[in-house]
Amino acid sequence: MQSHEAMIRVNYSGIMAGMQGPDHGISMHRLKAYAPLAGSAYRAVRAMRGKGMLGWTELPYNQGEVLATISHTAEHIQKTFESFVVLGIGGSALGPIAVHQALNHPHYNALPSSKRTGPRFYVEDNIDPERMKALLDVIDVRKTCFNVITKSGGTAETMSQYLMISELLKQAVGAGWEKHIIATTDPEKGNLNRLAQAHGFNLFGIPSSVGGRFSQLSPVGLLPAAVCGIDIHALLKGAADMDARCQSDDVMTNPALLEAMMQFILWTEKAVNIHVIMPYADSLKYMADWFSQLWAESLGKKITRKGAVAHHGQTPVKALGVTDQHSQLQLYTEGPLDKITVLLGVDEYKETITIPKRYGDMPSLGFLGGITHNALIQTEQRATEYALTKAGRMNMTLTLPKVNEQTLGQLLYFFEVATAFAGELLNINAFDQPGVEEGKDATYALFGRPGYEEKKKELDAAPAKDAKFII
Repeated sequence: MQSHEAMIRVNYSGIMAGMQGPDHGISMHRLKAYAPLAGSAYRAVRAMRGKGMLGWTELPYNQGEVLATISHTAEHIQKTFESFVVLGIGGSALGPIAVHQALNHPHYNALPSSKRTGPRFYVEDNIDPERMKALLDVIDVRKTCFNVITKSGGTAETMSQYLMISELLKQAVGAGWEKHIIATTDPEKGNLNRLAQAHGFNLFGIPSSVGGRFSQLSPVGLLPAAVCGIDIHALLKGAADMDARCQSDDVMTNPALLEAMMQFILWTEKAVNIHVIMPYADSLKYMADWFSQLWAESLGKKITRKGAVAHHGQTPVKALGVTDQHSQLQLYTEGPLDKITVLLGVDEYKETITIPKRYGDMPSLGFLGGITHNALIQTEQRATEYALTKAGRMNMTLTLPKVNEQTLGQLLYFFEVATAFAGELLNINAFDQPGVEEGKDATYALFGRPGYEEKKKELDAAPAKDAKFII
């Protein structure tokens, strides 16, 4: 395991009664009272490791052969193509975006090829027609590799993109067009698998026990990362380091279990139903997007395992320090007492910028001279923590010593394990998404997809929109 100095730190002071007062904060007595429940949640998750939909727990350890293939494929792509495009949505897109943003240059695509660690990188995670046209304006399909990612092999948005791109490749490239496509999907079944077999696409399998929002440490996220020059072995090593920290049923020594326990108490006892995640680093901006899917899709459930109607779940909200100190923080400090704000901080940024010493005759401006942007952003984070605590608003801080592959792997795994523990505490299935499936089924029915005739009848029988309410 990494030394303590290389591990992310979790600071819950802003939630505890010592900071927030006994009426609003969580006391140590309350935490201890929940210790047996936390221990049960830990043991339930541990008993299911690698089974059911918990195959993601083993990803840091069981991918030796596929890692070699990914590295070889990534090297080929780097030598052959100018651009690499991921066609995917949800977990097939948010993880690759977040990791790339965290670990590569903020303006990666604008850099000359000599300063980039791989081809230009794009993720098409929406089907707005203007967006696809815009992509085609900036890439040459003849010099582009497309990674089509869908576990089911039938995701309508992703497969519609595949149908368009494959036709464009056939027209622009002709023979050999299939060498421009890599399929990441179910290794045994599904439409994309069938197409890969028929056309000879390079194929990477998504383990059946790994759901989309837990798939970043599988080929879903590892291939795009490797193509862009990210050390995927170090990413998995960081995840394994966090896994080692979470091997205890003691809530006070297991950081992911403590996180789940805190959020459980805030939700069930204090009606804290909004979970704000606020990175104080642009590199972590899209980690908030990735987390939002993980938390919302996993824990936003109507029915418990016992069949009771519960409507569980906190609503995740994305913010960015210091940007959103000037747009959202007013609400967080003086609005409803329904939020927990989780700040993501960094000890050591990749760059240091010193503010010039000027205007000493203007103290209200001159005081900035000589300090660094590093110190300024960290001081503003501290000030935000203070403002939230002073206002009696729940807050906690996760601090990365620096943003690199190891710490990012830790952060990804920390949130995944905490989500699994939270699901057990709430007694829900954290690995399905019936609300999402309802929308998918309705879409298929409206387009007349075979097998959805009954859903189409249901939609046809739904009340029509009332014209008097349309103005």
